[in-house]
Formats: sequence, structure tokens, C-alpha cells
Amino acid sequence: MKIAIIGEIHSEGWETLKKYNCNVFEIVNFEKNNLKKELKDVDGTIIRAAPHLTSNILEGCSNIKIIARHGVGYDNIDLEYLNQNNIALGVTGTSNSVSVAEQVLTSFLYLTKNIHQSDQLTRRGEFNKKSSLPDFFELYKKNVVIFGFGRIGKAVAKRCLAFETNVYVYDPFIDKNEIEKHNCKIIDKIEGIKIADYITIHLPLNNDTKNFISDEEFSIMKKKAIIVNSARGSIVNEHALFNALKNKKILGAALDVFEKEPPEIDNPLFDLSNVLLSPHNAALTLECRKRMAVESAENIINFLSNREKLNKNNIINKEIFNF
Repeated sequence: MKIAIIGEIHSEGWETLKKYNCNVFEIVNFEKNNLKKELKDVDGTIIRAAPHLTSNILEGCSNIKIIARHGVGYDNIDLEYLNQNNIALGVTGTSNSVSVAEQVLTSFLYLTKNIHQSDQLTRRGEFNKKSSLPDFFELYKKNVVIFGFGRIGKAVAKRCLAFETNVYVYDPFIDKNEIEKHNCKIIDKIEGIKIADYITIHLPLNNDTKNFISDEEFSIMKKKAIIVNSARGSIVNEHALFNALKNKKILGAALDVFEKEPPEIDNPLFDLSNVLLSPHNAALTLECRKRMAVESAENIINFLSNREKLNKNNIINKEIFNF
């Protein structure tokens, strides 16, 4: 089996593929013509968040049977083309929920506990001026609203409940009993936005979720609300977010994702002190990188040669295959 790895993955993923005598190679040049040339005779590929695999690139890949995402988002892959050509799309569905959930809670605490300001005040020798710091808050008894209740949303809920928060969930594709089973309460979008002290986004990016949070939604949020987006950048409209933060319509925000990645260096959000920014690395703890590398490799190996061991829930378009 010939397998291409597009982008760097942990060595344990390579070792998993080589254990099954795969011919494995890495693609570091993401230019379209080079991708066409390198992928033309592969059986499968592992891909990070970049580049985009469009139909224009994929139509020359006559042997490809599976594309394995090193992660769970797949908006950089032409799923319609894959479905039309019986190519599987795999994701690492069991790997990254803990890492992302921990980052969400870290963001909640960082933005409401004055962590950075307190550290800087102490370093400046202004220990006795602590009363000059802005008010800071507890998570205890606050309302956390989770948009999207897949594996990551559930992992976030579990950790929020440990802080004795009230956890509400909006996900029209999840049964009410499933939400309540996890000690959470179902809520609609608008009511959730109105009551939330903390909002965290765990939705896929599609036509229904693009600009899911924009001017209208920010206008009805609490002034002390915190919003965290570690899903996809375009789900939260950046211009609307900038206005809400600059005009103190909400307390703060944390972004691990951006509408354009990497963001431009003159992105106006960079000038604000009430936003916490990170380079789309919430899922990139060492432990998670190992898990994602191995799981993406196993998705390929098991789909191609050992389907009895395949985690079928990792195959996004499993309905087109005879499992």
C-alpha cells in the first residue's frame, strides 16, 4: 500500500503504517500541481488542516480509497467528490476531545480570573495595588452553553460539571435524552445566548453554521459573557466579535481558530486586551498528537485491509460502504 502523509505527524503514526509494510512518504510542498503529481497513485493519505483537497486535485488520483484527517474537521476536503467516487473520509474521532476540552476550561479561567493582569502587577512590584485590578469571577453556579454536543462538547460538559456550573446544550441533531443523560439541559439557540455566562463552540463549519454567532447574537449576550471558539473560525463572525469586544458588549473571548488561517498580522483583534488568541493548537498536546497520528494511520490500515478492526464511527461517509 502506498500512503502519503500531507503535513507533519508524530513518529508513532509513521511507525504504525510501517508495521504493515506500507510504502509511506511525506508531502511538504502543498502547491496544487505537486499534490496532483504526488497523489496520483496512492492508496490513501493522511492530511492535516491544510491544504485543501479539491476535486481538481483528487480527480487525478485513480487509486485513492481513503483520506484520513489528522483531526475531526474536514472542511478542507471535497466530501461531495469523495461520495461520488466511493472514497472514504476518516477522522480521529476519539483522539482530541480531552485536549480541546482542557483548553476551553483554561480559556474560561484565564479570561475571568485576571491571570495575566495579576501576574504583571506582581512582577512590577505593585503587590499592594491588587484592589486596582478589575473584578474577577467564579465558574461556580454560572451558566455554560455548549453549541455542538459531539465528543468534544461532551468532554467540555463533563469538566464544567466538575466546577458545579449549570450546563446547557444546543444541538438539534442530538436526542434530548442523550443530553440529559450527561446531566445537561437542552436549550434553543437564542435563549442559550441570552442566559450564557460562558459560551463554547463545537459545531462543524457548513452553510448552516457560517456566521452562527454575529451582530444579532452579540447584541443579546450578557455584558459579562465569555465566548470561546475552538471549532472553525467562520462560525463566529470576526468583524462582529471585534465590535462586541471593543465596545465592551461582552467581557471577553478566546479564539483558537480564525476566518483566515494564518490570520493577517494586522487583524484588528490583535490590538484588543480582552481576547485570548492561539494558533489553532488546542488539540496539539503531545499526548493528543500521538493519538491522532496513530488513529489516522489505523483508519487507513483497517479500512484498506482489516475492516473488522475499523472504527466505523470514524468514517464520515460510512453510509456509502457495505459495513
